[in-house]
Amino acid sequence: MDLRFDPPIHPGEILREEYLVPLRMSAGVLARKLGVPRTRIERLAAEQSPVTTDTALRLAKFFRTSPRFWMNMQASYDLAVVADAKRAEIDAIPEMPAEAA
Repeated sequence: MDLRFDPPIHPGEILREEYLVPLRMSAGVLARKLGVPRTRIERLAAEQSPVTTDTALRLAKFFRTSPRFWMNMQASYDLAVVADAKRAEIDAIPEMPAEAA
């Protein structure tokens, strides 16, 4: 099982590079439009915190995307980071024999 994404892309990078920069919008302005604390969007855009369910719903509404878009990015990032950190431990787990499946 290969779960590597080299390098993993944090949803905050997508928010920053694909949305905020092209729109010339600051994290503070976006936060006001979303009705959340400025620090929530600043930390997300700085790749210091994850996308929460609440934030995904708000980003989806504002940017006309889907909440799944944001949550799937976060889940993919989390899987890549943890898979890398736990690689030896996961590799040591035996696989169920094919005939038992």
